[in-house]
Amino acid sequence: MRPRTIAIAAALVIVSVPAIALVVLHNFDWNRARPWLNSRASEAIGRPFAVAGDLTVTWSRVAGKPGEGWRNMVPWPRLLAKDIHIGNPSTPTAGPIAATDMAAVRELSFSLNPFALMQKKISIPLLSFDTPSVNLVRTANGANNWTFPASEKPQPWRIAINTISFSKGSIHLADAVNRADLTMTIDTLDTDPVYGLAWKLSGRFNGEVASGEGKAGGVLSLQNQVEPFPLMADLHFGKTAIALVGTLTKPSSLAALDLRVKFSGVSMARLEPLTGVVLPETPPFATEGHLVATLGAGGSHWTYKNFQGRVGASDISGMLGYQTAKPRARLSGVVVSKQLLFSDLAPLIGADSNASKLKRGAPAVQPANKVFPVEPFATQRWTGIDADIQFSAEKIVRSKNLPIDKLSTNVHLKDGVLRLSPLNFNVAGGSITSDIKLDSGGGVGKNAIKGEIKATARGLRVKQLFPSVELLKESAGEINGDASLSAVGNSVASLMAASNGEFKTFISKGTVSKLLLEKMGLNLGSVVLATFTGDHQVKLNCMATDFAVTQGMMHARSFIIDTEAALLDVTGDINLAQEQLDLTIKPGSKGMRLFSLRAPLYVKGSFKDPQVSVDKGVMALKAGGAIALAVLAPVTAVLPLINTGRRDESSDCERLLAAARVKSVAPPPGKLARVSTERRSVATKPAAVGGAKQ
Repeated sequence: MRPRTIAIAAALVIVSVPAIALVVLHNFDWNRARPWLNSRASEAIGRPFAVAGDLTVTWSRVAGKPGEGWRNMVPWPRLLAKDIHIGNPSTPTAGPIAATDMAAVRELSFSLNPFALMQKKISIPLLSFDTPSVNLVRTANGANNWTFPASEKPQPWRIAINTISFSKGSIHLADAVNRADLTMTIDTLDTDPVYGLAWKLSGRFNGEVASGEGKAGGVLSLQNQVEPFPLMADLHFGKTAIALVGTLTKPSSLAALDLRVKFSGVSMARLEPLTGVVLPETPPFATEGHLVATLGAGGSHWTYKNFQGRVGASDISGMLGYQTAKPRARLSGVVVSKQLLFSDLAPLIGADSNASKLKRGAPAVQPANKVFPVEPFATQRWTGIDADIQFSAEKIVRSKNLPIDKLSTNVHLKDGVLRLSPLNFNVAGGSITSDIKLDSGGGVGKNAIKGEIKATARGLRVKQLFPSVELLKESAGEINGDASLSAVGNSVASLMAASNGEFKTFISKGTVSKLLLEKMGLNLGSVVLATFTGDHQVKLNCMATDFAVTQGMMHARSFIIDTEAALLDVTGDINLAQEQLDLTIKPGSKGMRLFSLRAPLYVKGSFKDPQVSVDKGVMALKAGGAIALAVLAPVTAVLPLINTGRRDESSDCERLLAAARVKSVAPPPGKLARVSTERRSVATKPAAVGGAKQ
């Protein structure tokens, strides 16, 4: 045989073999391969898989890249599978998680790049789903049907999908963990120039009615990093609403998620089941901002930036970041309020009204006669997240009797320990700096908190601290103080009822209304005289209070107000558990007073309804003495009503102020204080000023 003949024969064989193969593949009945395909797919995904309808393959040339030459001439196979079913995984004890299939697709089609197969790569330019139906299920113990087992063996083949398209379909979610039963229906939009799909949502979530609607692009590109995928949604879950509009341009990592998002509801805490972010209880709120996100092997990071809105009647703005991590996620950011209504902070500690509690979904448990909030802290939520938030309020709107001007704090939450450090207020021209620590992880009982508070007050001006007291408007003086308390409880009320520690305040200099002192001393003649001649200020030598706190009982070790005109000595207790006052004010004048009914004053009653009364026994003795003398000698009848006072009656201000300046201390939470509760004697010394002039 001639070499030329051999060459022609060889060429015919080389050309005819692929041609014959293409003819065989084109005419092959691919339905015969379904059992093998179903078996291999079921084994790979760890659950039943079946192509119940026809399986066909067609061939067509795909427009390639310029310069690829003969590759553009080779036809690509296009697979078309009908009536596809994906079942549910089985649990060891209960069998399949759900009775119905996890997913069913009326028709699935995709083209396959034959050249990528030589590199063990399954390259699919477009994967199309026609009328998909998905049923997602999660049981109460957390088992779900959407998690596929990861293969322990290295996979020699790689799958690359460029684009996914959808048509009409539905998704149903039955989630026992979040008490969700939701159905989303999807429909194709043929005439919308921006969106390819429209969807509607209905059902229940977290025990509340859920509804929503929105639009999305009809084709989702997984490889093109710049092609936008439009999104729009308007969702309602009970009284919480979320609206968003924007684009997704990097689906593989969400690095270019660009959404304008609005949140609104009765409390920010109600966002947790929807977002997974633990937020505090608040009044009704509404915010709008820019949401971006990134996802990666190390976790996801979401940023809600440049947001603005309102919480109650207060404005807020700032930035919040949410980072997933182990052992728990972390929330950080900066929140600023230009004008804060002080009452909008009340829900944070359960101090809002019962009507407000019911509105935000909390039980109305506050007794009408109680001041301290009894609503328990939701400590079970504290271990779900760590937080580091800076919060500040530039201006505070409050009642006239609450002279607070500014607020700033750093909120730290880590390992279930909440700290406000520092928590600063501008109050009455001065400042209060405190450090609050609430440890939910070391409680002795269910939801018990180990609480500690250290507070320092400096420069609080008396006339600003009591703006409603007319007789203090001209007074001068600055109150300073320290407090250190610790306790174990699960609410503000229970913590106060079990608190131990010390509370001290002092004024080292200033002035006070003479008329106020005379009224407190029941010096009737001086009151009448001052009323006609006018009030004036008298020198305040010192004021010092020193309370020992044991198991919620504040005992006055010393409580002295020393002026050049009078000495007031206060004794008694304040019961923080019962919210009851039991104080006795013993007035002492430093000069002669005509028509004085000086007698102890009693401050008793509840915090909500305090009552001031006079010792009726002492007054009766004085009045009785005056009547008896009037019978015997009318001129001497006024003698029992004359108070001569003592020129040398004065407290030891230096000693009292020195004791008040010693930092307050508290034992560890749950431990009794080791500080003395004994009454500290009020030593007297010669007064610096003689009897006060009338």
